[in-house]
Amino acid sequence: MNRQMKGTTGRGGLLPLGLLAAGDNAEVVQLFGHAGHGHRHAGSPELVRLEEMGVRVGNVVEVVANEGHGPLLVKVGESRIAIGRGVAMKIQVRPAARGCAISCGGCAR
Repeated sequence: MNRQMKGTTGRGGLLPLGLLAAGDNAEVVQLFGHAGHGHRHAGSPELVRLEEMGVRVGNVVEVVANEGHGPLLVKVGESRIAIGRGVAMKIQVRPAARGCAISCGGCAR
């Protein structure tokens, strides 16, 4: 995580995806304030589109590029997708320890 961001995590160590630095991995915890659990929310086309691209609660994303303005480039599985900054700020994530992909199971959170 970016040095400036240390100590800025919210409740439960969560923060918006848009605040992570390139190279950071995180688990998606909430999309647009919804905790997910496999159901779609009517009236939220952005949420449906994110889920279709693999950005779902429980999935791990890696920030490939974040210039601090404009869209972020993130890796989800083997795909790379651009996410607008406004949308990225509505995606709550739980960051992993630097260099950890979370899915390894050996990281201390």
